[in-house]
Amino acid sequence: MTRSLLSLAVLTFLSLFVLLPPTDGRTHSHHTRKKDLPAVSHISVPPSPAPEPANAASPSYSGGDAEPISPFDVRKFGAKGDGVTNDTDAFKMAWDAACDAESATLLVPRGYSFMIQSTIFTGPCKANLVFQIDGTIMPPDGPDSWPQGVSKRQWLVFYRINGMSMQGGGLIDGRGEKWWNLPCKPHKGINGTTMPGPCDSPVAIRFFMSSNLTVRGLKVMNSPQFHFRFDGCRNVLIESLSIKAPSQSPNTDGIHIENSNNVGIYNSMISNGDDCVSIGASTYDVDIRNITCGPSHGISIGSLGVRNSHACVSNITVTDSVIKYSDNGVRIKTWQGGSGAVSHVTFNNIHMDTVRNPIIIDQYYCLAKNCANQTSAVYVSDILYSNIKGTYDARSPPMHFGCSDAIPCTNLTLSDIELLPAQGQFVLNPFCWNAYGIMETLTIPPAMCLVEGMPEKIIQTDVDHC
Repeated sequence: MTRSLLSLAVLTFLSLFVLLPPTDGRTHSHHTRKKDLPAVSHISVPPSPAPEPANAASPSYSGGDAEPISPFDVRKFGAKGDGVTNDTDAFKMAWDAACDAESATLLVPRGYSFMIQSTIFTGPCKANLVFQIDGTIMPPDGPDSWPQGVSKRQWLVFYRINGMSMQGGGLIDGRGEKWWNLPCKPHKGINGTTMPGPCDSPVAIRFFMSSNLTVRGLKVMNSPQFHFRFDGCRNVLIESLSIKAPSQSPNTDGIHIENSNNVGIYNSMISNGDDCVSIGASTYDVDIRNITCGPSHGISIGSLGVRNSHACVSNITVTDSVIKYSDNGVRIKTWQGGSGAVSHVTFNNIHMDTVRNPIIIDQYYCLAKNCANQTSAVYVSDILYSNIKGTYDARSPPMHFGCSDAIPCTNLTLSDIELLPAQGQFVLNPFCWNAYGIMETLTIPPAMCLVEGMPEKIIQTDVDHC
C-alpha cells in the first residue's frame, strides 16, 4: 500500500477513534515517592513573552536531536505560502521525500503563511527527522471552509513516527474562533446550555502511536479544540512552548496526554479556555516542571472513568510551576461508575495566584445536572501535596476532596500548604468527603476534615488491577 493510501485509511480510522473513551488502562510501573522535598519555595517563573528554545542543560530524552543535513523546503515542492492557496499537497510531497531520507529537515520557511487542510503525516521514517517550523501554518478558516467529506475532528496527525523533532520559532495558528462559536458550544445557549447543530471541532496537532518525539520552541494559538494531543506515545519531550487561546474558548486544552508514558513537559507558558495540561487514561511516568499556567482550568488528571470505563494513571509529578487566574489549580477528576486507579502523584512547589480551586479531587465529575449515583469508582491513592502556596478566589474552599461514597481516597498527604484568600480576611475551611490522609506540617487552612489511617475495607475488588 502506498503512503498516500495508508494515510487516507488511517485518517478515516482516527476520525472514528479520536473521541472514543479508553477501554482499558493497565500500567505496570511502580513509583517511589520522592524524598526530601524542599521546604522553601524557589519557584522560577518562566520568562515572558514566549520562552526561548531550551539549552543543553534542560531535561531531555534521547532521539530527535541529531543535526539535520538534508533540507526539504516546502516551497520547492510547490507551496505558495500566501495564506490562501491550499498547500497540502506540497507539504505531503515534502514529507514523503524527507521521511525517506536520512537525518532530513522538512523546512517551513520564515516569512510565509501556509494553509494546510486536514491531513496525516505517516511513518515510519528514517532516523532523525526534523520538522522545522519557522513560518506560519494554519488550517482552513472555520467549519464552512472545511472540505466536504473530510474529518472535522483533527487537523494535522502524525502517525507511527519514531525519532522526530518538531521545532522552530514559527507559529501554528489554529484559527479557532468560528469553531468556538458553533451553536453546540456550552457558552452559546441560555445559562450555559447547548443548542442543536454539528459539534465536531478539530484537534490541532495529534501524535498517534509514535515514540522518541521532541516538540520544542513553537508558538501555538487558537486551536479549535485541543492544541496538542498525544495518544499511544512514549518517550516524549515537550519544552519551551507558548500556547495561547482566549479564556472562554471551549475545550482548548493546551497539551492532552493519553495511553502514553515517559513524557516530560518543561519550561512552557500556557493560557487557554480549558486545562493547561490534561492527563487521560493509561498514562504513567509524566514529569511536568516549570510551567506557567493560566488563565485556564489548571493542570488536571482526568476526567477518568467516563461511561463506566477502566482508567489507570500513575507516577505523575508536577513541580516548580505557577498557576494563575484559573478555575482550578491541581485537579484529579473522575466520573462515577468507572474503575481502575490514580496513584503515586506528586504536586510540589506550586504557586497559586487567585485560583478558584487550588487543590481539588472531584470523584463526582459530571457535565449534566442530574448524574445518577453509582457504586464503582476510580480509586485515588498516594497523592502528595507539598509546598503549595498563594491565594485563592474565595468563592470556593481552597481545598476540596470529594471522594466516592464506596471507594474512599487514601494516603493523601499535605505538607507546607499555605493558601489565603485573594481578597478579604475570611479563610474558608477545606472540604472533605470520605478522604483519608494526614497533615505532615501545619497547613493553612488546617485540613482537619481528613480522616487519619485507612478505611476498614474497600468494596470494589479491582481497584489494584492497573
